[in-house]
Amino acid sequence: MERKAEIKRKTKETDIRVYLKLGGNGEYKIDTTIPFLDHMLSQIARHGFFDMEIEAKGDTEVDYHHTVEDVGIAMGEAFRKALGEKEGIKRYGHAVISLNEALSMVTVDISGRPFVVYNTKMPKEKVGEFDVELTEEFFRAFANSSGISLHVNVMYGNNLHHIIESIFKAAARALDEATTIDERVKGIPSTKGKL
Repeated sequence: MERKAEIKRKTKETDIRVYLKLGGNGEYKIDTTIPFLDHMLSQIARHGFFDMEIEAKGDTEVDYHHTVEDVGIAMGEAFRKALGEKEGIKRYGHAVISLNEALSMVTVDISGRPFVVYNTKMPKEKVGEFDVELTEEFFRAFANSSGISLHVNVMYGNNLHHIIESIFKAAARALDEATTIDERVKGIPSTKGKL
């Protein structure tokens, strides 16, 4: 069974299409018109082994907020749809990833109960034209629309690019682990019988 989804989201501020295949080869084609976001999303595809296509246009002349948040929403919806009833998944995922001097830890629970803990200290406010606060906005939007509990902890780091990239790579690995089918899991991985 191929676990895949295509989501189209159009508002007065953005127009987004996301295609996602879980358990793929990490192939991607991403164009959000925000180069730094494209680079970060490519980390999720490549290191999470998700095949992804993302096209997004938004009111970036205002700022990047609407586009970043709405891409997070659409990606979250794609993950939720591709997971289906969540039968046989590992459900939990955890990764600690370094990038040079930066070290980030991400833990996910595909629980159906969205929640975000975001413990980071960013030494500056921007990476180029990208506001670093948008990293949290992306993951909050993603978690809320996917129904995933997501914990992001940056242990240390000085370079903003390295810190943010280590977060996205850790998220990729944690999501890959959590979405993987485990043949030992029979049905839904919950004592409640539903996620």
